Parts: sequence; C-alpha cells; structure tokens
Amino acid sequence: MTLTEKDIEKLKLLAKEVKDLMIDPDVEIEVCFDDVVKEEGCEINPKQGFPPRYPYVKVVYVTGDGDRFEKTIELGPEILKKDIKEIKEYITFAVEQFMEEVDSVEYGGE
Repeated sequence: MTLTEKDIEKLKLLAKEVKDLMIDPDVEIEVCFDDVVKEEGCEINPKQGFPPRYPYVKVVYVTGDGDRFEKTIELGPEILKKDIKEIKEYITFAVEQFMEEVDSVEYGGE
C-alpha cells in the first residue's frame, strides 16, 4: 500500500493515540506502521509467513500460565479514510473482541 503524506501524518498521530489507549495492563500493543513507526514485535508472523498488506496494530496477551495470544488489526484503505477518533474506536473495539475470545478460550466463556 502506498501512503500519501497525509496518510503518513495521520498514522504518526494515530501511533501516539494508540499507545495511550486505556486497555488492560496485561495487553501489549505494538504499532506496526511501515515508513512511520515500526516497533520491535512487528516482524513477519511465522504462522502467516507473509507481512500484512496494510499498516497494522499487533495485540499480544500472555496469560499467567504463559499462554501467548496474538491478534493483528490491519488498517486498510477504508479504515484509514476515517478520522483518528473513529480509527481509535475501531482498534479499541477489536482489542475488546480479542480479549473476549481469549477469555472464552482460557475460561470456557465464564
């Protein structure tokens, strides 16, 4: 995906906003926006074997037992057209869904 200057500026602002999201302290969020911000955990996922096509946020949760759960939230062109507040809401919702999935697996949906 080719990013315009406007997209790059938006992603820079969004990266700051995403890092400030009020989410469970046990959840790690890595911002993976090529050409803007690329954190340490943004390497190619060996399970997928290829990099995502769009900028993405990687969410990682490690349970007390050491089980590791990951989710990649891609920000495709339709999402990037939205304003930063809407994109933050989209990411927050996706993280909440991810945590519900983890709870379901870990605790059998209790």
